[in-house]
Amino acid sequence: MGTSNTKKLYFGMTGAKLNIWLAIACTTAMTLFGYDQGVFGGIIVTDSFLDTMGNPDSGLQGTIVSLYDIGCFAGAMITIAFGEHFGRKKWLIFGVIIMSIGAILQTSAFTVAHMIVARLITGNHSLSSSMNTSTAPVWQSETAKASWRGSLIVFSMIMNIAGFSLSNWMTYGLSFVSGSISWRFPIAFQLVFSVILLATVPWLPESPRWLIAHGREAEGAEVLASLEGDGATVDSPQVLNQQLEILEAVKIEREQSPSWGAILKGKTGNTGMVKRLLLGSGTQWMQQLVGINVTSYYLPLVLQNSVGLSNTMSRLLAACNSVSYLIFSFIGLWLIERAGRRKLMMWGAAGQAVCYALISGLLSQANGTTTRGQSFGAGATTFFFVYYLFFGICWQGVPWLYPVEINSLSMRTKGAALATGSNWISNYIVVQITPTGIQNLGWKFYLIWMAFNTAFVPLIWMFYPETANRHLEDIDKLYRDNQDLVFVLRCKEAYQTERPQRFIDAEHEREEAVKHSPINVKDGNLDGEVEHNEYA
Repeated sequence: MGTSNTKKLYFGMTGAKLNIWLAIACTTAMTLFGYDQGVFGGIIVTDSFLDTMGNPDSGLQGTIVSLYDIGCFAGAMITIAFGEHFGRKKWLIFGVIIMSIGAILQTSAFTVAHMIVARLITGNHSLSSSMNTSTAPVWQSETAKASWRGSLIVFSMIMNIAGFSLSNWMTYGLSFVSGSISWRFPIAFQLVFSVILLATVPWLPESPRWLIAHGREAEGAEVLASLEGDGATVDSPQVLNQQLEILEAVKIEREQSPSWGAILKGKTGNTGMVKRLLLGSGTQWMQQLVGINVTSYYLPLVLQNSVGLSNTMSRLLAACNSVSYLIFSFIGLWLIERAGRRKLMMWGAAGQAVCYALISGLLSQANGTTTRGQSFGAGATTFFFVYYLFFGICWQGVPWLYPVEINSLSMRTKGAALATGSNWISNYIVVQITPTGIQNLGWKFYLIWMAFNTAFVPLIWMFYPETANRHLEDIDKLYRDNQDLVFVLRCKEAYQTERPQRFIDAEHEREEAVKHSPINVKDGNLDGEVEHNEYA
């Protein structure tokens, strides 16, 4: 193959340094996502904003906040159609450019129609955010080492919380400022993230898995060598081993990957692929139905209307909550590989169910006009805080990581986009109904989310395979060898946290074969003895 020229690429950065810059770019995209999640929760109770928008009622408030999720759903569907063709880098850049236009349109809005169009068509959480959140986790996962993958994705979601916290503190601080700057500046601040992304993404490497899957093996090998670092070249055994593993997955996917038409008609010839798409989408669907955006978008409104706190106190507590949410989320960074994806989701759902049960019970007795009633309100507020601790540790990162890990190479972008689409359409429903639900149902509204959380514990236990401590290609092998896999408890390899031993042994065999066998990689074909290894 010749020697690598990695020293000339990416400003000479390789190995850990290059991985860090990739993490910065992907993390910035997710921080922007978190910022926008929180910013409208503070804006929707700002007097200047409400006056500018004609003092909308609760139904219209829900529409203003939630309609852009329909744009997000459309963005996910566009990503399914075009994201794989353009690649991870270009698609992310397209999303950032659209987001920047949307931020400008939102900042300059003077009517409800203007604001809705800005958020629905080009707003951050709309087309562009869906493009970014569908792409950044895939790009991060496909460039990270297996041992780093879970931690990096969870860290990017922790920074998502940092963005959420920043937006809460910014809207709280600006609530003491009169005039439209109190809500226009927080929206315009999104452009800071755009500058960071446009300054980093263009010179970073494309996903080596995407390059190899699209017939650009030489470029893919260069990227693998650059990411490996420590003087690795395209001829290094560890680089060849990774390339062979990816090529074998590509070869099998080309033979077995169904079209979307076949999937929709149920004529795939590969039931495992459909199951994996459903499981990946299910994590995002569940993330919304555990109730996070009941509070993420509306916590100041929830504390005002459900607990009876003042506007200023509601904003302050929402901002304080975002800090504790951020701090405790770092525990998830430590647990993600040790506990695995399954246990985190089950523990989180169980804890969140208890929180919502207690919130409902306490709010049913809360009454801001008496000391006893105020005590019950304070208790309910406490369990809103505790809910965020469970969510931050257990649920913040996994639903974004899991669709990337569970889906095969050829379906990874489509699967991540489909999961993101599931997120936005369910998000739309939750965000649309919340103001009206709080107004009409009161404390009973929170029992809905208690029920969902309770139901998800056995659902995850029975159906969701573990993906921690695996190479992305290990999941492909698991489903190829277990075509009828539905109930994961029937297959120990599907639920154990440790990487199955046979995959470790196969990797060692392949590394030895690479050292002793002549190998040529050309036009996506494998020549040499390694091609015939069962696990190559």
